[in-house]
Amino acid sequence: MAEAMQELVYFDLRTVHDHFDRALLQEDDIDMKYYLEAYNELYKFFQLMGSVFSFVSSDLKQKIEHLQSLIEKDQDNYVSVKRMIEHEKENKLLQKSDFINGARTLLRLHRGLDFISEFLRQLGELSDSDSTSTVCQEAYNKTLAKHHPWLIRKTAVVAMYTMPNRGTLFKKVCGENVQRNIDILPKMLDVTSDVISRTHTVYEIHELHSLS
Repeated sequence: MAEAMQELVYFDLRTVHDHFDRALLQEDDIDMKYYLEAYNELYKFFQLMGSVFSFVSSDLKQKIEHLQSLIEKDQDNYVSVKRMIEHEKENKLLQKSDFINGARTLLRLHRGLDFISEFLRQLGELSDSDSTSTVCQEAYNKTLAKHHPWLIRKTAVVAMYTMPNRGTLFKKVCGENVQRNIDILPKMLDVTSDVISRTHTVYEIHELHSLS
């Protein structure tokens, strides 16, 4: 029983792929519910990696839960990324000091997704004996580091030196399902790239990439 329960916490790229695939709506929009379900699976990856990814995982769960709460309270206006941003702009919620808006919260998740997608892409090009430390640093510097202050950047890079080789990493986060995850990785990266691109474009159109 204990072993069965432990298996449930492992990371599954098929789940990420399927939820992100369902999140791709017509008219280049993103379904919020499926986006967050995919992100909940990605969060397992950060958890299983432990403190090495604390620079990105520390408040991910809180952000996911906040957006889920907004959806539960107002399904019509938080059904998709486009509708959420239009709603919050029209009602001046982006400037409201006593309201944690969804647009800013999702932007943080979007930046984290850009990082993990780039890291997984580079992992896919390694052999099992290759170190993951350098590619993780490269992925971080290319994405999230641009949005972090110096102290967090320094702490993150130092933590990455402790990362294992690819084979050990996949075993740690995927358990016995390593090959299943490796097989679906290219398709997962393709659909995730579409999600990232669409989200980026929506924020670009509304000039919201500078939200802080």
